[in-house]
Amino acid sequence: MRTLLKHATLIDCVEPAAQPDKAVLLEDGKIREIFHAGDPAGVGDCEVVDLHGAFLMPGLWDVHIHPDYFPTLMDMPLPDQVTLFGHKLQQGLLESGIVGFRSAGAHSFMDVAWKRAFDSGQHLGPRVFAAGHFLTTTGGHFLTSGHALECDGPYGFVKAIREQIKHGVDHIKLNLSGGILGPAWDLHRHSFLLDDEIRAAFDICKLREFKVMAHATNPAAVKAAVRLGAHSIEHGYIMDDECIEALVEHGTWYVPTLAISHLTPGQATNIFERRWSSERNLAHALCCRAEAAVEQHTEAFQKALRAGVRMALGSDIRPLKDAALLELGLWVRDGATPWQAIRAATAHGAAVCGVGDRLGTIETGKIADLIVVGGNPLEDVNNVRQLQLVFKDGRIVSDKRGRSEPRQ
Repeated sequence: MRTLLKHATLIDCVEPAAQPDKAVLLEDGKIREIFHAGDPAGVGDCEVVDLHGAFLMPGLWDVHIHPDYFPTLMDMPLPDQVTLFGHKLQQGLLESGIVGFRSAGAHSFMDVAWKRAFDSGQHLGPRVFAAGHFLTTTGGHFLTSGHALECDGPYGFVKAIREQIKHGVDHIKLNLSGGILGPAWDLHRHSFLLDDEIRAAFDICKLREFKVMAHATNPAAVKAAVRLGAHSIEHGYIMDDECIEALVEHGTWYVPTLAISHLTPGQATNIFERRWSSERNLAHALCCRAEAAVEQHTEAFQKALRAGVRMALGSDIRPLKDAALLELGLWVRDGATPWQAIRAATAHGAAVCGVGDRLGTIETGKIADLIVVGGNPLEDVNNVRQLQLVFKDGRIVSDKRGRSEPRQ
């Protein structure tokens, strides 16, 4: 199948500028050729889609997600939870143009199940990179989610990691420290694993060639994870200069998840943030914890940005169709340019998932997971909400060109 997209304003996420009046030929799910204005006269038989100057760019990525969670299976039975997760993932693709998700923890391997279902073509959905359960200690982080698997001692972690591998995960998620939101004993300034536990966990991941997605929220946890070979640091709420230097030296990815500390009602700066924080209805005590942490979190993000740390966009919030869009706005609010934020949510999102050679930019030979938006996101990053078309494997899977208002 051949499709010609003409009169596109191209944001390829390689060059930091919008390129007017481009044409892109898609063939067999890939980007076959990119033309200058007026060049594609001899492309032969193909379907022609006139974009009328709209902005063609790679689809978005959110590389830190979880399913919705419920206190017990009495609140929602497991089959219903699995179905709901698949629906939310599909919404993210079709309603928001998020073509790739990296899971940071899901109970019962529901992320593995949906990864397989989407990859096999049984169901239409985004590309999913699965973690299975995230691993923490007894009395560790985010236990109420149901996504956590509590481990103790070196062999406890080794056995749990082997179980995750056996069930088909793509990477191993280790929660090395506490969080901003949670019970009083789950604090982001606390590290949880003993030296022999963290070494054993990283050792078995190295032996089995599995990347470690490390929840690390304070300087001790960040530096230990980077030193032991973490693929990515998640959150990094508190990071000193040594943390930043280590991230740069080792080329470790950083996923800052600004939404966790930034999205309280008192901090909302636009209609999207106000609506989301109002619907979230976070308890006052947790709002206070988030707001107490936001200054250090912002400082860590800005230090990493200035130092040239490799950074990708992940939200850690729900619903999935809104999460990455909100996180994009927070990056810009905290000092990133729209270009830096868009790159983090496209090229860098694909790269942190290990598929940057095939996805994440618009270049000849790459897979055609693309979106078309009505406004220039390099001028206002919230223009990604003006979604018109979503392509997966070169095929239109969502067409919203008849809708007059951007999704809010």
